[in-house]
Amino acid sequence: MQPEAVRSFLTSLQDQIVAALEAVDGQRFRRDTWERPEGGGGDTRIIEEGQVFERGGVAFSHVHGTRLPPSASAHRPELAGRAFQAMGVSLVLHPRNPYVPTVHMNVRFFCAYPKEGENPGAQAEPRWWFGGGMDLTPYYGFEEDARHFHAVCRKALEPFGPEYYPRFKRWCDQYFYLQHRGEPRGIGGIFFDDFSDKGFEHSFALARSVGSHFLEAYLPIVERRRGLSYGERERDFQAYRRGRYVEFNLVYDRGTLFGLQSGGRTESILMSLPPIVRWRYGWAPAPGTPEARLYEEFLKPRDWV
Repeated sequence: MQPEAVRSFLTSLQDQIVAALEAVDGQRFRRDTWERPEGGGGDTRIIEEGQVFERGGVAFSHVHGTRLPPSASAHRPELAGRAFQAMGVSLVLHPRNPYVPTVHMNVRFFCAYPKEGENPGAQAEPRWWFGGGMDLTPYYGFEEDARHFHAVCRKALEPFGPEYYPRFKRWCDQYFYLQHRGEPRGIGGIFFDDFSDKGFEHSFALARSVGSHFLEAYLPIVERRRGLSYGERERDFQAYRRGRYVEFNLVYDRGTLFGLQSGGRTESILMSLPPIVRWRYGWAPAPGTPEARLYEEFLKPRDWV
């Protein structure tokens, strides 16, 4: 296990992604470094009112503490109360043009340490795991974009075994699902958690590949759609669908819950929320419209590749 190597990769990944996004947008990200009283800190890069991105953030954090937060031990109760360290890069981009989809990506690493006085043995060893993935949330659906995004997700996982893409794709469909709405957040992608397959080197290499394929998965879609003309109708629907994004992040998202429960920096945790959102009571798009097509053809699990 090499936490220093993970941190080095994550900070380099953040720099690489931010530089590429600045080249696309033409505006620089604002840098905001912070410290956490209990231990650790982070580096949040933010863009607002850009040429392409209405709001976006690419954040690195590395925190540690004496007790693993409940959100991180819910699926592994034997680790409750252990000291921990956690690090990751997380990004969310909300473009201004409604034809350009919102995107999310993160890669994270956790390590939980034995409690003082814990009996020696397998359960007293440090426990580590990786998590992450990327998913796409369009407001207007394009099959070409969905197929491209999923093809790159599959490409990122192929070197590690043919079973990972279908497994992580299904996991993503299940995770990014708003149970109270009965609908997915978007068209999915890949998602994995509690990942420690075949030892540290294998698991770390897979997580690196996911993070390193993000720009290839997303930027071609941005370039195809950024110049499409739109009006108030499209912006209104974008704001309405962004409401679903807010609902998921505040109700279900494990990263948001972990950040708030661990005493992280609230501004950096909630950077994922869009700047303009609208809710309507009992609204549905008219049949035969592009807005209705999003629900009928895209907001359902599909095998895109």
